[in-house]
Amino acid sequence: MSMEDFFHKHLNRNPSFIGEQKFSKYAIFLPLIKMDEEYHILFEIRAYHMRRQPGEICFPGGKIESNDINPMETAFRETFEELSIRKEDVLHLFPLDYKLSPFGTIIYPYAGLINSSAKIVPNSAEVAKIFTVPIKFFMNHSPKSYQVNFKVEPERDFPFHAINGGENYNWQIRQMEELFYYYEEYTIWGLTASILKHFIDMLKSENLSL
Repeated sequence: MSMEDFFHKHLNRNPSFIGEQKFSKYAIFLPLIKMDEEYHILFEIRAYHMRRQPGEICFPGGKIESNDINPMETAFRETFEELSIRKEDVLHLFPLDYKLSPFGTIIYPYAGLINSSAKIVPNSAEVAKIFTVPIKFFMNHSPKSYQVNFKVEPERDFPFHAINGGENYNWQIRQMEELFYYYEEYTIWGLTASILKHFIDMLKSENLSL
């Protein structure tokens, strides 16, 4: 293959980001349901016996498996596994912006409406409890924001001699924003709060009447 052929082959290449293949990929569903003529967001509390993040508040979702057609199908599958909500009971599903985590994960979130007649049955193996919060609460209450700093610790044989500044190299401080919503006895924070704020910001930008 010539250099010209190489460039011609990749003229319509769909780019990703470097290192994507090393990231774990997850899909999440942000579910809305209409209750008493008012829209609510549905949350889960993870089962307390789970190995990862027991007792934390989250949306239904999980890791994208190799036999999942796409991230949306993962969101449907996980929602059924966790809440017994069938695919046909989810209306108007659409993708939100995906999120890159500093911990090596890509999150593909979706938002949609649950049919009010759907039977929601939490799977006790994964879900301790479900609850809802009126959207108006989030429209009227901004999350608290805190910064988490990451310390740079090069490994012992790092080649300081090969870089300008050596052991006194001025590393940039890395920070991650963590958001917290407080509703009654519930604390909604972390990834869930980040995706939630993104969705609420979309609603606010459209000037919806709720």
